[in-house]
Amino acid sequence: MSAPGALPFVAILRGVTPDEVLAHARGLVEARFAAVEVPTGSPAWAESVRRLAAEHRDGPEVGAGTVLRLEDVDALAAAGGRLMVTPNTDASIVRAAKAKGLRALVGAMTPTEVLAAVAAGADAVKIFPASVVGPGFARIVGAVLPREVPLYAVGGIRPDNLRDFAGKGWAGYGLGGELYRPGQTPAETEAKAAAFRRAWEALPA
Repeated sequence: MSAPGALPFVAILRGVTPDEVLAHARGLVEARFAAVEVPTGSPAWAESVRRLAAEHRDGPEVGAGTVLRLEDVDALAAAGGRLMVTPNTDASIVRAAKAKGLRALVGAMTPTEVLAAVAAGADAVKIFPASVVGPGFARIVGAVLPREVPLYAVGGIRPDNLRDFAGKGWAGYGLGGELYRPGQTPAETEAKAAAFRRAWEALPA
């Protein structure tokens, strides 16, 4: 996902507004995050995606999260986003995203849902909430997948527990409230992103 050398982090900017999204994204770009996701429940989310996509054509992969409707897939593609993230496993949404040329990061929790996401054409599967299933879940589920599919841990990932998940089969990590909450300043976002970057760089080689 995204440029070579990018850290395997998807920033989830739930509640961000179009007028502030670029300011918050600067710290994420500086920390070399692989992707930025604006959930569809955010104010004027498609406009935020449009601004991000226009500003960072060669930077982080830009997309929308909590995509639940086919209309959202259309709006995401029209805004120039490249990444579609769902909270659940809905084959019709996955197929629509792939038809639009979008990468699909599909939400799942159980092995049944993971396999359904793979069958629908998911490019990657996000396991949510990862804090409930635990760090070892990716390796266990990965052993039964019919093809290699990146698994992302989302929910409860912090700089101080990243080490627990690293090296256990996870391809990446979705960072939500631990990284961004509505009302915080861009400087706070930058500081939190830098903390995740330091935690990643401190992991054993």
